[in-house]
Amino acid sequence: MQIILMGLGLVAMLQAQEPLEWARGIVWYQIFPERFYNGSSQNDPTVAEVPFADLEPGWQIHPWTSDWYKMQPWELKRSNKFYDVVFTRRYGGDLIGVIKKLDYLKSLGVDAIYFNPVFEAPSLHKYDGASFHHIDDNFGPDPAGDKARLAAANETEDPKTWIWTRADSTFLQLIQEAHKRGIRVVIDGVFNHSGREFFAFKDILKNGPRSRYRDWYTILRLDNPATPEDEMEYKAWWGVRSLPEFAEDENGLKAGPRNYIFNITRRWMDPNGDGDPSDGIDGWRLDVAEEIAPPFWREWYRLVKSINPNAITVSEIWHDAS
Repeated sequence: MQIILMGLGLVAMLQAQEPLEWARGIVWYQIFPERFYNGSSQNDPTVAEVPFADLEPGWQIHPWTSDWYKMQPWELKRSNKFYDVVFTRRYGGDLIGVIKKLDYLKSLGVDAIYFNPVFEAPSLHKYDGASFHHIDDNFGPDPAGDKARLAAANETEDPKTWIWTRADSTFLQLIQEAHKRGIRVVIDGVFNHSGREFFAFKDILKNGPRSRYRDWYTILRLDNPATPEDEMEYKAWWGVRSLPEFAEDENGLKAGPRNYIFNITRRWMDPNGDGDPSDGIDGWRLDVAEEIAPPFWREWYRLVKSINPNAITVSEIWHDAS
């Protein structure tokens, strides 16, 4: 087993046999999309898209290359304490910016890019996914248009109902352009939990005991719609309410979230479903993997290798990985 250090956690290469030849001795480059490069100001997040209720109307995209600790005028109107405002910042990084910088990355000798989460989510870090089958619309060229397309699409967990947004297509273009330059693309898979904006969790919030997705999560207490308080209680990652955990049984994730994750795995590894994975991602980095029971991972790993035998899987292990 090959062990590498990436980000904050200890991660272990989950290779059943010998490590992949293409992954030996290569140069990796990690990209946190929101903070890499703003390729288009037309898709920048708006004040309405930042999940803080008390933002000043004058809130703006943060100036690139500015002093990290210098507070902007609209921040000072909210608070004079740095850590009261830093999480409201957005820099407008997007996938268009990554595409524009691929030649630069190639000139550095980069062989593979690892992306922090790229899927739709309200936060700056995107570990609170609202969807795993769509790229965040602020990373693509037309956020408003994508929102309208999705509102009209009436999607469910069934992949037959899924459309391709312009943000999705931009990500596929990025993969194509990276592959032209000999650069592999690996993305973050956050399969232990979602955010509260995730379509299945939102349905539970709306429909309560009638929700078809109620067994996707461990719901301890449903909200009482007759009261103004939010009484809903559920299992969340480390108790963080913005990160509800998917429900598990003895086989790992329960059937609902399991099948959904298997379907999005197929979507991003072989986007056109023709059996040729060259148009898809080259692997996954798996967030807090130890918190999902091994039977799920064994089955998921077999699926990954059936789609692309040369795909890499990298599992984050926070503690001793031995």
